[in-house]
Amino acid sequence: MLTRMHARAAVQDLKNRTLAPLHGDIARLVYLSATRDYNSGKYYHDGLALRFTEEIANQALAQCHAESFQKVAEIPLRELVGQLQEYLESVCADEAIQTWLDLEPYRMLMPLTCDPLSAKLFCSNVMIALTILESRAKKQRKN
Repeated sequence: MLTRMHARAAVQDLKNRTLAPLHGDIARLVYLSATRDYNSGKYYHDGLALRFTEEIANQALAQCHAESFQKVAEIPLRELVGQLQEYLESVCADEAIQTWLDLEPYRMLMPLTCDPLSAKLFCSNVMIALTILESRAKKQRKN
Protein backbone atom coordinates (compact mmCIF):
# COMPACT_ATOMS: atom_id res chain seq x y z
CA MET A 1 0.00 0.00 0.00
CA LEU A 2 2.76 2.44 0.94
CA THR A 3 4.66 1.60 -2.27
CA ARG A 4 1.56 2.32 -4.37
CA MET A 5 1.16 5.68 -2.64
CA HIS A 6 4.81 6.49 -3.29
CA ALA A 7 4.47 5.42 -6.92
CA ARG A 8 1.44 7.71 -7.39
CA ALA A 9 3.33 10.55 -5.73
CA ALA A 10 6.32 9.92 -7.99
CA VAL A 11 4.10 9.96 -11.09
CA GLN A 12 2.59 13.29 -10.00
CA ASP A 13 6.03 14.69 -9.23
CA LEU A 14 7.30 13.61 -12.65
CA LYS A 15 4.28 15.09 -14.44
CA ASN A 16 4.38 18.39 -12.52
CA ARG A 17 8.11 19.06 -12.37
CA THR A 18 9.62 17.38 -15.38
CA LEU A 19 7.00 16.76 -18.04
CA ALA A 20 4.79 19.85 -17.68
CA PRO A 21 7.44 22.28 -19.02
CA LEU A 22 8.02 20.13 -22.12
CA HIS A 23 5.94 21.41 -25.01
CA GLY A 24 3.92 18.75 -26.79
CA ASP A 25 3.14 15.09 -26.39
CA ILE A 26 5.95 14.02 -28.71
CA ALA A 27 8.55 15.97 -26.74
CA ARG A 28 7.36 14.25 -23.57
CA LEU A 29 7.44 10.85 -25.29
CA VAL A 30 10.98 11.42 -26.55
CA TYR A 31 12.10 12.54 -23.09
CA LEU A 32 10.55 9.56 -21.33
CA SER A 33 11.93 7.02 -23.77
CA ALA A 34 15.38 8.55 -23.33
CA THR A 35 15.26 7.78 -19.60
CA ARG A 36 15.14 4.06 -20.42
CA ASP A 37 18.34 2.04 -20.62
CA TYR A 38 18.13 0.20 -23.94
CA ASN A 39 20.01 -2.82 -22.61
CA SER A 40 18.13 -3.45 -19.38
CA GLY A 41 14.80 -1.78 -20.15
CA LYS A 42 14.95 0.00 -16.78
CA TYR A 43 14.23 3.69 -16.44
CA TYR A 44 16.50 6.09 -14.57
CA HIS A 45 15.88 9.57 -13.22
CA ASP A 46 18.26 10.84 -10.58
CA GLY A 47 15.85 13.39 -9.12
CA LEU A 48 13.01 10.90 -8.70
CA ALA A 49 15.37 8.24 -7.36
CA LEU A 50 16.71 10.65 -4.74
CA ARG A 51 13.24 11.78 -3.74
CA PHE A 52 11.70 8.29 -3.74
CA THR A 53 13.72 5.18 -4.66
CA GLU A 54 15.21 3.83 -7.89
CA GLU A 55 12.47 1.21 -8.12
CA ILE A 56 9.66 3.72 -7.61
CA ALA A 57 11.30 6.07 -10.11
CA ASN A 58 11.47 3.18 -12.59
CA GLN A 59 7.77 2.42 -12.04
CA ALA A 60 6.73 6.07 -12.39
CA LEU A 61 8.75 6.57 -15.57
CA ALA A 62 7.45 3.33 -17.09
CA GLN A 63 3.86 4.30 -16.31
CA CYS A 64 4.24 7.82 -17.72
CA HIS A 65 6.02 6.44 -20.78
CA ALA A 66 3.19 3.99 -21.49
CA GLU A 67 0.56 6.72 -20.98
CA SER A 68 2.44 9.17 -23.16
CA PHE A 69 2.91 6.61 -25.92
CA GLN A 70 -0.77 5.67 -25.88
CA LYS A 71 -1.74 9.32 -26.13
CA VAL A 72 0.51 9.91 -29.15
CA ALA A 73 -0.51 6.62 -30.80
CA GLU A 74 -4.18 7.63 -30.63
CA ILE A 75 -4.02 11.21 -31.89
CA PRO A 76 -5.39 11.94 -35.37
CA LEU A 77 -2.85 12.06 -38.18
CA ARG A 78 -3.34 15.80 -38.76
CA GLU A 79 -2.49 16.50 -35.13
CA LEU A 80 0.46 14.12 -35.24
CA VAL A 81 1.86 15.96 -38.27
CA GLY A 82 1.57 19.28 -36.41
CA GLN A 83 3.14 18.00 -33.22
CA LEU A 84 5.92 16.23 -35.06
CA GLN A 85 6.67 19.35 -37.08
CA GLU A 86 6.79 21.43 -33.90
CA TYR A 87 9.12 18.94 -32.22
CA LEU A 88 11.43 18.53 -35.20
CA GLU A 89 11.64 22.30 -35.72
CA SER A 90 12.91 22.56 -32.17
CA VAL A 91 15.77 20.19 -33.07
CA CYS A 92 16.67 21.43 -36.59
CA ALA A 93 13.75 20.35 -38.82
CA ASP A 94 15.28 19.63 -42.24
CA GLU A 95 18.08 17.45 -40.92
CA ALA A 96 15.82 15.82 -38.32
CA ILE A 97 13.14 14.87 -40.86
CA GLN A 98 15.68 13.12 -43.06
CA THR A 99 17.35 11.46 -40.08
CA TRP A 100 14.03 10.20 -38.77
CA LEU A 101 13.17 8.86 -42.24
CA ASP A 102 16.57 7.16 -42.64
CA LEU A 103 17.27 5.84 -39.14
CA GLU A 104 13.71 5.48 -37.83
CA PRO A 105 14.60 6.52 -34.26
CA TYR A 106 10.89 6.77 -33.48
CA ARG A 107 10.93 2.99 -33.07
CA MET A 108 12.82 3.55 -29.80
CA LEU A 109 9.93 5.68 -28.49
CA MET A 110 7.72 2.66 -27.88
CA PRO A 111 7.49 1.29 -24.32
CA LEU A 112 8.26 -2.35 -23.67
CA THR A 113 4.62 -2.94 -22.75
CA CYS A 114 3.41 -1.77 -26.16
CA ASP A 115 1.12 -4.21 -27.94
CA PRO A 116 2.05 -5.16 -31.53
CA LEU A 117 -0.98 -3.49 -33.11
CA SER A 118 -0.31 -0.15 -31.38
CA ALA A 119 3.35 -0.40 -32.39
CA LYS A 120 2.47 -0.94 -36.06
CA LEU A 121 -0.11 1.86 -36.02
CA PHE A 122 2.33 4.24 -34.35
CA CYS A 123 5.19 3.49 -36.77
CA SER A 124 2.91 3.72 -39.78
CA ASN A 125 1.44 7.05 -38.66
CA VAL A 126 4.86 8.53 -37.87
CA MET A 127 6.20 7.43 -41.27
CA ILE A 128 3.19 9.04 -43.00
CA ALA A 129 3.62 12.23 -40.95
CA LEU A 130 7.33 12.38 -41.80
CA THR A 131 6.59 11.90 -45.48
CA ILE A 132 4.10 14.78 -45.34
CA LEU A 133 6.65 16.99 -43.59
CA GLU A 134 9.35 16.05 -46.07
CA SER A 135 7.04 16.93 -48.96
CA ARG A 136 6.23 20.29 -47.39
CA ALA A 137 9.92 21.02 -46.82
CA LYS A 138 10.73 20.24 -50.47
CA LYS A 139 7.97 22.58 -51.65
CA GLN A 140 9.27 25.36 -49.42
CA ARG A 141 12.81 24.95 -50.76
CA LYS A 142 11.51 25.24 -54.34
CA ASN A 143 9.69 28.51 -53.58
